[in-house]
This record gives sequence, C-alpha cells and structure tokens, in this order.
Amino acid sequence: MRDPEETLEELSRILDELKERSKDEVILVEGQKDRAALTVLGIDSEVWQVQGPNSIFSTAERLAIEGRSAIILTDWDRKGGQLARLLRDGLRANGVRYDDQLRLRLVQLVKMEIKDIESLPAFFTRLVSLSHNSDLKQRLEDVPKYKAKKYLRPKP
Repeated sequence: MRDPEETLEELSRILDELKERSKDEVILVEGQKDRAALTVLGIDSEVWQVQGPNSIFSTAERLAIEGRSAIILTDWDRKGGQLARLLRDGLRANGVRYDDQLRLRLVQLVKMEIKDIESLPAFFTRLVSLSHNSDLKQRLEDVPKYKAKKYLRPKP
C-alpha cells in the first residue's frame, strides 16, 4: 500500500470534490450498496442506480430530457468498467455531459486495495486508523453510521 497518510489525503480531496460537484450533477452507481456507501461517506447528493442495458439508456434519456449532467462512479472491476463504457456511450448519444475523471482518479488511487464503491467506507476507516491526522479522525466520528438494506426483488 502507498503511504496511508498520502492516500487518505487524496481520497479526502476526491470525496470533497464529489460532494461539491454532485450538488448540480447526478451520480451514477451500479447498485444499492454503492449508494449506501456514498451516504456513509457523507455524500447526500442525488444518486441513481443503473443496472442492465435498458436502464442505462433510459437513464441517459431522462438526464437529456431534464438537461442534467452526470458523474459516472461505477466499480473498477470488469463489470464496472463495461458499465462505465456503456454509460459513456449512452450519455454521449443523448447529448448528456458527463464526467468520469473522479472515477479514474479513484481507480488509480485504490485499485490495488479495493475493487468497488461499496468498499470505500471501510477503506477510508482503515486509512484514518493508520493516520496520525486527528482532524480526519474527528471527521470520521462525525459520519453517521448507516447500514445498507438488502434489496429484495419481488417474487414472480
């Protein structure tokens, strides 16, 4: 692992930027656990779950109709990479502005440690525990505890 202090500082910068920017943009994630992880990290912006190809294009169309832009924040495993590519194509085809640079910065920072958005809170906590930065430790204590509810699909 890189230096925990440096990693924590850069991760904090990325999360702060995400909090600021997402007030005007919709964050696109894969699933409910990813959405819950962002909530745990204090990101209380509008987050849309996108799963499956039909959902991707209806999401792109809806964003186009509403005149909104998006932040692509899918996981960095194979499935998440494919989904990010499909989202970029769908958003571009509908003339929707999007940003995937925050995702790329996250990937470069944490890809050797974790593989998905839902793991970010635990990774952040681990970095804080290894850190000597008391401000960040206080910030962690101020984050509300949140447990993701399991998504139950209706039975056919």
